[in-house]
Amino acid sequence: MARFTLPRDLYYGPGSLSQLRELHGSKAVLVLGGGSMKRYGFVDRALSYLKEAGIDTTLIEGVEQDPSVETVLRGAQRMRELCPDLILSMGGGSPIDAAKAMWVFYEHPQTTFESLITPFSFPELRAKARFVAIPSTSGTATEVTAFSVVTDYAKGIKYPLADFNITPDIAILDPDLAQTMPQALTANTGMDALTHAVEAYVSTLHSPFTDPLALKAISMVVEHLPRSYGGDKYAREQMHYAQCLAGMAFSNALLGIVHSMAHKTGAAFAGGHIPHGCLNALYLPYVVRYNAKVCAGRYADVAYACGLTGENEMELTDKLCQKLTSLNRQFGIPCSLQEAGVPEEEFREKLPLIAENAVADACTLSNPREIDTTAMMKLFDCIYSGEPVKF
Repeated sequence: MARFTLPRDLYYGPGSLSQLRELHGSKAVLVLGGGSMKRYGFVDRALSYLKEAGIDTTLIEGVEQDPSVETVLRGAQRMRELCPDLILSMGGGSPIDAAKAMWVFYEHPQTTFESLITPFSFPELRAKARFVAIPSTSGTATEVTAFSVVTDYAKGIKYPLADFNITPDIAILDPDLAQTMPQALTANTGMDALTHAVEAYVSTLHSPFTDPLALKAISMVVEHLPRSYGGDKYAREQMHYAQCLAGMAFSNALLGIVHSMAHKTGAAFAGGHIPHGCLNALYLPYVVRYNAKVCAGRYADVAYACGLTGENEMELTDKLCQKLTSLNRQFGIPCSLQEAGVPEEEFREKLPLIAENAVADACTLSNPREIDTTAMMKLFDCIYSGEPVKF
């Protein structure tokens, strides 16, 4: 038996942040990231609405990009001190992902991080609190998904935590928040959304419920992301909705090895953090060529959703890869790990472990084409140098 799960309520449209006035509760925490939501006045606005609702709210601030295990545990401890009946998070994927994980440790202090790594093994939630997610970026769709990504920096590994229990109760998609994104973030998050939709469509767990969401998200991203990158307000709004559709698809169909690889390389190299969306965009054309051996027909559907035409499935797949590479070039995203600045000596040294960890990632299980460590190393080799995938 399969399952399809979404938040209980989703509010969207300019000014929809005001829905916070209608929440029921007595005490809340609001989990935030680096401060942009404060600078643009959205935190004050949210606090004002929560005050109107009679809800006493405490801030938990400073969640870093790619939140750490330590940040999650500190936040959970603070929640146990405050005993909120509402957990809210506003910002990009990082604070919302962190707040989801904090929620688990708040309600179940005895839980260990190691026990959560196994997909769909979480204890039941909502005995103490409900969860409200308010995204400010247009890519992760964590506001509607059963996923949270937490980084163990000591190991240099991102762990995708997965369980329907952490699907938010309420999502508020106010595109006013997304208008504040800088250009590079717009590109990286937009390509992240496109990757979500493409991987969901070809996943081994795709379904009649997820396919329409994925294809609509793909067509919307291809149409609106270039103008959103240029600052067009209407396109920004449409991208905010498109990424949410992609999230609904992949939360239920799951993902593939683009994400497996990105999870295991984002924090792996000493040269510095490579944004998750940037890595997804970089890896996607290579993975399409690898997977096309078994699902060229599905990629042909994706190509049609992008507005492309061709005589057969392989021609459409080739054109899809060219389109993805063209978008990366347009948005200033590197097309190889070498171009991204990863030193070759470090890459060669870490490749066996990175490949092994990527194969073991939870997202690998739903990739359409099987892969082992040897093949994963070969795929990474192509990606490092920019060579075409022919195996």
